Amino acid sequence: MTEIKRFYDKFQPSRYDIFLDIDRGTKKITGKTVIDGDAKEESISIHQKYLKIETVQADGKDVPFTTDDDNDAINIELSKAGDTTLAITYHAALTDSMMGIYPSYYEVNGEKKQIIGTQFETTFARQAFPCIDEPEAKAKFDLAIKFDEQPGETILANMPEIRTENGIHYFDTTVKMSTYLIAFAFGDLQSKITKTKSGVEVGVFATKAHKANELDFALDIAKRAIEFYEDFYQTPYPLAHSWQLALPDFSAGAMENWGLVTYREAYLMVDPDNTALDTKQLVATVITHELAHQWFGDLVTMKWWDNLWLNESFANMMEYVAADALEPDWHVWEMFQTSDVPAALQRDATDGVQSVHVQVNNPAEIDALFDSAIVYAKGARMLVMVRALLGDDNLRKGLKKYFEAHKYSNAQGDDLWDALGDASGIDVGSIMHSWLEQPGYPVVNASVVDGKIKLSQQQFFIGEGKDKGRQWQIPLNSNYGAAPKIMADKEVTIDDYKKLRQDSNEPFRLNVGNNSHFIVKYDDTLMKDILDNLDSIDAISQLGILQDLRLLADAREISYASIVPLLAKFAQSHSTVVNAALYRVANNLKKFVKPDSAEEKALRELFDKLSADQVERLGWTQKDGESNDDQLTRPYVLNAALYAQNKKAISDAHDLFTANKDNLGGISADVRLLILRNEVKNYGNADLFDQLLSDYRKSSDPSYKADLSVALTSTPDASLIKKLISKFEDADTIKPQDLRSWYRGTLANDKAQQAAWDWIRNDWSWLEDTVGGDMEFSTYITVTSNIFHTPERLQEFKDFFEPKVNTPGLTREIQMDISIVETNVKLIEDEKDAVNAAVSSAIK
Repeated sequence: MTEIKRFYDKFQPSRYDIFLDIDRGTKKITGKTVIDGDAKEESISIHQKYLKIETVQADGKDVPFTTDDDNDAINIELSKAGDTTLAITYHAALTDSMMGIYPSYYEVNGEKKQIIGTQFETTFARQAFPCIDEPEAKAKFDLAIKFDEQPGETILANMPEIRTENGIHYFDTTVKMSTYLIAFAFGDLQSKITKTKSGVEVGVFATKAHKANELDFALDIAKRAIEFYEDFYQTPYPLAHSWQLALPDFSAGAMENWGLVTYREAYLMVDPDNTALDTKQLVATVITHELAHQWFGDLVTMKWWDNLWLNESFANMMEYVAADALEPDWHVWEMFQTSDVPAALQRDATDGVQSVHVQVNNPAEIDALFDSAIVYAKGARMLVMVRALLGDDNLRKGLKKYFEAHKYSNAQGDDLWDALGDASGIDVGSIMHSWLEQPGYPVVNASVVDGKIKLSQQQFFIGEGKDKGRQWQIPLNSNYGAAPKIMADKEVTIDDYKKLRQDSNEPFRLNVGNNSHFIVKYDDTLMKDILDNLDSIDAISQLGILQDLRLLADAREISYASIVPLLAKFAQSHSTVVNAALYRVANNLKKFVKPDSAEEKALRELFDKLSADQVERLGWTQKDGESNDDQLTRPYVLNAALYAQNKKAISDAHDLFTANKDNLGGISADVRLLILRNEVKNYGNADLFDQLLSDYRKSSDPSYKADLSVALTSTPDASLIKKLISKFEDADTIKPQDLRSWYRGTLANDKAQQAAWDWIRNDWSWLEDTVGGDMEFSTYITVTSNIFHTPERLQEFKDFFEPKVNTPGLTREIQMDISIVETNVKLIEDEKDAVNAAVSSAIK
């Protein structure tokens, strides 16, 4: 296995002068890079990948060099160490890999067009120009770009353009920054621009395939987010502008390039006339995430990729802090509770999972670090705990100190803990090390023993797990003041339960607010008290109860059969978070039944029973004065009614489809997916399929396209499934960036699962060639493991993926996902009879 060699140790650049001549017609790049730096030795290495190096000069003289493709290197022999100016000329190719410098394809009025954009994180700047492509190698950059320019085209970069001469666009010198944050783009773009209170220019850019008003929402959020961060961080935004650019082809969700943030169109463009509230919330939090990075990640950057969490965990927390400040009526922390929290808890309970802070031993493993459930979601939970412990005043004071100490430089995790500790007087590092350096999390057992409340902690596993005696410093967040604030020991005994219960006049609970990264297993006494007083317990705590019960059932510490009778207690809640948790548990019951069986029919009846009153209350269309909770809850209960094959729900959805058949995109976005899917499943035919597929190809509305993909992948027709899968490798229909969701939707369709599974096994080489360098590549394995749950599929999964287990970047994923499928198979085998009996009892 190739060990990473730090090129920065031998050559430390201070300034780059980069010239690029890009020809879209031939897909060729001609470049010259001049680098000023300090050579620590006479033998140095510069990163390159897929570049054809022509000449290398040092201080104006040709010097010997060799290229080493295995290590992405140009090895250079200098005549002396010390201050050196390198000049490297080269050729390269534009690629269609969505990495390095690449074209994005789109259509306007049937005309095929393209714009050029960049994606340099993690290690793709070296595909664009020779450089020390490591986060610590910060330098200043002068960028000059020539391209086959057409009238009216726009070119953007990290810094403002200062002049154009002979068709060459020159940009202002950057501040000191890492290579992976360099960005530029050009093409036929539209834009809207405003200014913040402090004078920062903020702009949103997109292709002209979009309506001009689709830029407005992002512009408003971006402007106000920068103003919020300047105040919260007490540190000015350090650049002249902040451009937000939507790229038609983009492998990541978004990328925090300093001053030129790039996004998938789905995460920037918003139709102001018809976008669901949860989509607006998602777009807003993606924008606030990337803009949080302009300080936390860009101004101060992790020293090496093992501290990736320092960038991503913090930005993931701050996206919610900022969005909540900008739009308090949205209650976006509830979105954190229904998306990030369950993702982190589920993933982190599998033995073999990475810790938040993890060493990198192989270049291919860097991309594998971007485990969204751990580095993003779990890491954010860690920082939410820190925020709760410190309070915002101390947090802001500590962050200001952190930025002042490390701006335009690099940092490690302990640098942040030191700054926050100095500001708060709390030893933050000692608490956080137990969370960041260890994988997994604890379950706290709470029971009444000899009249006293006894708490104990142990690592929680779903499936097989080796208990290594890990323990954590747990912020208990109890509603009883007698419980310690931090539980650092394996066991804790609290005072007399009856007296505490009488004095507090409410059931004993832990993790109030569900902000600490642990779950609770209450004994029968404590759980009965909670369930008997459910109406007096807040919505987040009700979510926490359902969440913990689900996880305990996944881990076989309780039975799913014991949860089934409890579901009705939560079914009348008007809270989105409670309904999200309720239907997550209910949907898990689907794996215990076989398609078209008597057991499935009973489960459908249970779904009907759980959802009927809410469907009656909310209906299919929004009403004046509806709460946000009502808008966000409606899709959960209608989806349940459709699964239940409720005849009225199916008929009402069909009527809405028929009434809007000439403008399907105009159906209210919060229920459009359900209406389209219902039509395909229950009234579908080849003509409808072709119409929706044509709409998908033609539409520039990312929200509508996402709904269409879900509808199309739900078809039960074998001939249409075959036609659908034939489009998987047709980039004019399904862009590679969107393919995973199409694959997942088809795989989750019982009628289409075999065809989807055959496709990925037969065409794995094509998939690897197309998206293999992408950080999402391994998630094709993840989504497969989350759907498979039969002994036959387990064996097929192992037969296919075990031979690939030594593939760099896939090892951990394959090992974990085999364990996930094995665990599900055994759970179903052991509990299906009891679960189905409980379902039958619940519908009587």
